[in-house]
Amino acid sequence: MAIVLGPNQYGKAEVRVVAVDRSSPRHELVDLNVSTSLRGDFAAAHTRGDNAHVLTTDAQKNTVFAFAREGVGSPEAFGLRLARHLAGSYGWITGARVAVESYGWERIAVGGRPHEHAFRRPGGEVRTAVVTADGDDVHVLAGLGDLVVLKTTGSEFSGFPRDRYTTLAETRDRVLATAVTARWRYTGTDLDWDARFAAVRTTLLETFAATHSLALQQTLYAMGEAVLERFADVAEVRMSMPNRHHFLQDLSAFGLSNTPGEDETLVYHADDRPYGLIEGTVLRDDVPPAEVAWLGTPGFC
Repeated sequence: MAIVLGPNQYGKAEVRVVAVDRSSPRHELVDLNVSTSLRGDFAAAHTRGDNAHVLTTDAQKNTVFAFAREGVGSPEAFGLRLARHLAGSYGWITGARVAVESYGWERIAVGGRPHEHAFRRPGGEVRTAVVTADGDDVHVLAGLGDLVVLKTTGSEFSGFPRDRYTTLAETRDRVLATAVTARWRYTGTDLDWDARFAAVRTTLLETFAATHSLALQQTLYAMGEAVLERFADVAEVRMSMPNRHHFLQDLSAFGLSNTPGEDETLVYHADDRPYGLIEGTVLRDDVPPAEVAWLGTPGFC
């Protein structure tokens, strides 16, 4: 029997970078969480403790800060710069992966006008980007997480099989709520990243709102399909959508009704767990897969 080293990578996780552009009185704020990892010939470090091929994780962290000093731009553009630099830094490094989370801030309004240097962090939505440099190939994943959406109607769920353990009632009118995590792979590396991200996000939101949902699975597919139909430079969309259940609360003990179609105001109990978790991929069948682009990206099926 031989014992050998299998696939491995290493890097610096969650480098928190806040960059403030003070070149004008109206400051611009960028808030990032950056993780780097390298692939290559690191066998000696594992098997002999020989660090001759180890670009230290501290150096990777410092590179992130130094590159941010030169300007960040979009998460995708920043990730591309870092990944290409790290992958080309030494001959024994064959690939680099850079994952970027971008936290949105909006200006605080003072007297009805956006303040020039005071901000607030709205909601929990996070923009993401993952860039993988693998030899001569470079892949860009964009995405978002915790995009919380809800429809008060336009959703139903029925026609499912029933066994002795099935208690869920069929419904033709329900609240549909979820927190969308979506990631999509581009076919190119030269795009207007901010504009494309905004357009994909808008497509996801519009499709969620406009689709009469017979199941959250159907809504997921419709959202991915709409993105692929609208944007030829997107090869695939992967989504995870927990079903944030809302159940009508029984108010009969208080002599109150709470019935759809009869009451103008309905009261629901929002259950945060357990929850249904719907995950899936929508892809073009004429674009080659690129699983290396997804290595190390957690979640989904």
